[in-house]
Amino acid sequence: MATECSFPDSLIDEDPLKALEELSKALQGDSNNAECFCQRAYAHILLKNYSCAADDAKKAQQLKPNLPLAFMRTGIAEYHLNHYESAHAAFTQGHQLDGSDKSFEIWIKRCEEMLSEETQNSSINRQTPAVPPVKYDWYQTESQVIVTVMAKNVPKDGVCVSFMEKELSAVIRLASGEDYKLHLQLLHPIIPQQSTFKILTTKVEMKMKKTDAIRWEKLEGEGQECNIKHFDPNQYPSSSHYTRKWDKMAMDISEEEKSEKLEGDAALNKLFQQIYSDGSDEVKRAMNKSFMESGGTVLSTNWKDVGKRKVEASPPDDVEVKKY
Repeated sequence: MATECSFPDSLIDEDPLKALEELSKALQGDSNNAECFCQRAYAHILLKNYSCAADDAKKAQQLKPNLPLAFMRTGIAEYHLNHYESAHAAFTQGHQLDGSDKSFEIWIKRCEEMLSEETQNSSINRQTPAVPPVKYDWYQTESQVIVTVMAKNVPKDGVCVSFMEKELSAVIRLASGEDYKLHLQLLHPIIPQQSTFKILTTKVEMKMKKTDAIRWEKLEGEGQECNIKHFDPNQYPSSSHYTRKWDKMAMDISEEEKSEKLEGDAALNKLFQQIYSDGSDEVKRAMNKSFMESGGTVLSTNWKDVGKRKVEASPPDDVEVKKY
């Protein structure tokens, strides 16, 4: 017949590790002592060995099903293991055995709060849509290879791009606050100094200047001289698996860039660039000559006028021209 366990809670509180050793020795001589299993479970709880505590407390329940303390120890161990349903069941059974112990009611309430919180979190996780993965695409023209990252609302200062002869590295700060990293080992060399990137509202576009007007068979890898082909704007690959009208796409992108609204100096510079780009040779000579001779204060497109004279500086009224 099992004897009473001689290890009260106060003794276990003083030195739970020593109590654990003594209780284990006691159970070697009496393996059917429910009270000893129950007290060893308490020592395990103090030492945060919650799995061992749950095993001992359940063994005590089996040996003595009417022992409320065994259900208390089981519930506490299961609670700390985040097994709130099992803990709730153990506390409920223990409370039925000893309704005068108000600590069962406290633990039952704690379990119900945690179960409610788990339910709410589960509901939120189901309702929150998954963030779609960021994708990139590429295409090419006769002189450029364009890589487009499909990321919306990227902040203007949220892009860092590094162009190297055969590498492209980019870190893009997404609207969500996360960083998207892209690193490509390019098939053919590019001219880093003439490569640029642009942030649009729906994407980030990186334009890489080709060293030669050849058709890239793919974006990454090792190019072979024997496979190099002359550029054909109507026949070249991209990362897509379907045919596109690349000339139309290039035209659409050009229109999109034109539609970007600029302000202040940026708008004025763009206007001058457009005039220069669309102008005749005489217009370009006039613009270059007037700008250089006037120290940047005059910009004329009339070659017949500026071609036969030196263009004098003409600063604003509140600006004084200094000669060096």
